[in-house]
Amino acid sequence: MSGVRVRVSLSRVQAIVGTLAGVVTIGGAVLSVSPLAQAFTAGELIVMTQNAASHRPVTDATIEVLTAQNHLVATLKPDPTGRAIQDLKEGAYIVRVSHPRYGADVRRVQVLPRQTVEVRAALRAGSSSPLDRAVNDGVRAVKKALHF
Repeated sequence: MSGVRVRVSLSRVQAIVGTLAGVVTIGGAVLSVSPLAQAFTAGELIVMTQNAASHRPVTDATIEVLTAQNHLVATLKPDPTGRAIQDLKEGAYIVRVSHPRYGADVRRVQVLPRQTVEVRAALRAGSSSPLDRAVNDGVRAVKKALHF
């Protein structure tokens, strides 16, 4: 059995190692900005909107997703089933569901990577507008005072 000797110069080994290091670095950089990387750091928010009394979907509600500092992240509209979906980075959020004919529903949620957070907003009759609430409260007070 004869031995085979391969002579490789040190500069050739350095060139191969340097090339491999460059390929790994570039590959890592591309992966970090790709949607695949975001899938590992993002979670999913699902909001279901329905009428509290009839349990029917409220498809024309407005869903606002805000940061804990009250910065708007997304404004969503439910689909015909009353459902809206949004991918979000990990963190704490405020979900506000509003509609002119219903009182607003506000929730705090924590989104974790590769997790789904589901919010079921059961909207009740009334107004989500502070002005409408103030007017309605005033009308009720006058009716009560006048015994209507």
